[in-house]
Amino acid sequence: MSAERQPNLSDRHTENAAAHEPVLIPISEILGEAAATPQTHRLPTANDWLLWQLADSAFPTGGFAHSAGLEAAWQHGEIRNRNELASFIDASLNQFGHASIPFMAAAHKQSGKLPEFDDLCHVFLSNHVANRASRLQGQALLASARRIFHSPALDQLQSFPDSPSHGHLAPIFGAVTAALGVSLEPAASLFLFIHLRGLFAGAVRLGIVGPMEAQSLQHEFSQPARDILDRSLRLSIDDIAQTAPLQEIWQGAQDRLYSRLFQS
Repeated sequence: MSAERQPNLSDRHTENAAAHEPVLIPISEILGEAAATPQTHRLPTANDWLLWQLADSAFPTGGFAHSAGLEAAWQHGEIRNRNELASFIDASLNQFGHASIPFMAAAHKQSGKLPEFDDLCHVFLSNHVANRASRLQGQALLASARRIFHSPALDQLQSFPDSPSHGHLAPIFGAVTAALGVSLEPAASLFLFIHLRGLFAGAVRLGIVGPMEAQSLQHEFSQPARDILDRSLRLSIDDIAQTAPLQEIWQGAQDRLYSRLFQS
């Protein structure tokens, strides 16, 4: 009768390894049906990329050469701290909503009437500094958009029997975004955002607030800006109004400042 074979050290190592070998469980059994269903992700559309490009500070419209009256108000001692800056910006946003967005929206809806809206805007902007700033930025926007996007629709904006002779920013912005296929609400949001961003950029350059404080304030203005936008889009071209006369007076004094960073 032969002796039974005694397990050696190698056998014990093999048994222990098998006992501790990880068991692979399909991920579908762990997560259930969620894993079995392919997850879809919304990638940015061409319209999203276009909005980001237009919002980029590198887009050449010359907007950062203007402060919308902020510099003149600051030099006249009307803005000395964060609270007074916030008050100025609140008034400026309301003014923008009543005096600029209606022009922008009207030109967006009826680009064929761009020359008419441009002439009306020229008459409405009686402040020579604001009028000049509007024309410079509007003409730069149209020229840049035509050279960058090569769109026949943009070329047509200057092929009307009576092309816009002044090129004011608000109606030009509406017509350009319509020609590029941007719908009214995103275009108006972008228009207001660019104005808001420009005010805070000017405040930082003038040393009224620092970059971090400016960004914090801009974030606080997110909801008020949306509320102003919602109200402004309900206005027609017949509702344009001047709501901040003091800012109009300060901006009109821009050319008489002894030294200045901005054109307006």
